[in-house]
Amino acid sequence: MPWDHAAPEREGLPSAWSLFPEDLAALGCPGSALETFKRLHRPWTWKGGAPDLGSGIRAWLERVADLRLPAIVERQPSGDGSTKLALELADGQRIEAVHMPRRVRNPRVTYCISSQVGCAMGCTFCATGSMGILRNLQPGEILGQVLALMADLGPDRGHELTLVFMGMGEPLHNLEHLHRAIRLMCHPSGLGLGKNRITVSTAGLVSGIDRLSKLEPRPLLALSLNATTDEARGRTMPVNRVWNLARLRQSLDEWGLKRGEKFCFEYVLLAGENDTEADAERLADWLGDLRGAHNLNLIPMNEHAASAFHQPSEERVQQFAKWLKARGCFVTVRRSRGRDVQGACGQLVKGK
Repeated sequence: MPWDHAAPEREGLPSAWSLFPEDLAALGCPGSALETFKRLHRPWTWKGGAPDLGSGIRAWLERVADLRLPAIVERQPSGDGSTKLALELADGQRIEAVHMPRRVRNPRVTYCISSQVGCAMGCTFCATGSMGILRNLQPGEILGQVLALMADLGPDRGHELTLVFMGMGEPLHNLEHLHRAIRLMCHPSGLGLGKNRITVSTAGLVSGIDRLSKLEPRPLLALSLNATTDEARGRTMPVNRVWNLARLRQSLDEWGLKRGEKFCFEYVLLAGENDTEADAERLADWLGDLRGAHNLNLIPMNEHAASAFHQPSEERVQQFAKWLKARGCFVTVRRSRGRDVQGACGQLVKGK
C-alpha cells in the first residue's frame, strides 16, 4: 500500500521555520537565537508581511536555511465568509488551505491546512485522493501556511486561532514532520497555541494513531469513518483493507483520553452508499460508550468532478441524524464552508 512507504521529501535547505531556538544556536546564529526565533514565528511583529530581521541575521539565515514562506498565489472568497487560498511552495508545488472566520463570544478564526502535496490514501470520494502522493510538507511548510495566512488575513494573535489538519494529505502519513510543526506552533516563544486548539484528522492510519497517542504535545484526534461495514469501507477507503473497523476501534480504546480531550468522528454521507437506517444502527453500535460524549459530525458529500458519488437529499441527512440521536449519539451536521469555491471537505486539490 502506498502509505506503507515514506512519501517523497523536498530536497534542499531546511525551512527556517522548521528550526527551534536550539537549532538556530547550534547552526551558529550570530545574534540571540531565541530573539531570532520570536521574530520568525510572531507575524504580528512583522513589517510588510515579512519578519523584521537585522541584515546580518537575514544574510546568515539565507546561507543555512530556506527563508521563503509559502506564497499565497490565489484567493477565492466564498459567499459564507471563508476564503480558499492556493499557496505556492519554494519548489513550485502548490497546496490549498482555507481561512474560516467565525464570530462567537469573541472573534475566532479556524484554518484548515495541508500536511502533504497530494495524498496516498486513495479515498474514492475525495478530490485530493485522486492526485496520488507527490511529497511531504516540511515542518516549516506546514507552519508556514499558518504564518502566511495570519500575515495576510489575520487573526493578529495565536490565541484567536484554531487549526484543523483536514486539508490536503493524510497527516499521519507525515507524522514526523507534522508533530515537529505542532511542537513549533505550541512553543511559548512562537505562536503559543494550546494543543487542544489543534485537531488532526486521519482516514484511519492505525500505525500513526498508535504513535501519535504517545507524543507530547498531543493534539485532538478526528477520525474519518464514512462506512459501517468493512466491505463498504474497503470500497471507498482502501486503508480499511489493512486496518479494519475493529482494529480502528481498538486503537481508540488504547489512546487513553486525558482531561479536556474529546474525539471527533466524521462521517461523509454518500447517497445510496452509507445512509440507511441499518448504517445508523451499526454506526451507533461501533461507537459504543463513546456515542454520547464525543461528537459525530455528519458531512453531506461535497460533490466534485473526481468522484461519482452524490450528496443525499436534505431530508435524508436529517433522517440519518434522527436515527443516530434516537440511539444516544451526539450528532451535528456540518454545513461545509467554502463549497461554492471548491474549498469544502473533500474538495481540495492541487492548483494548476
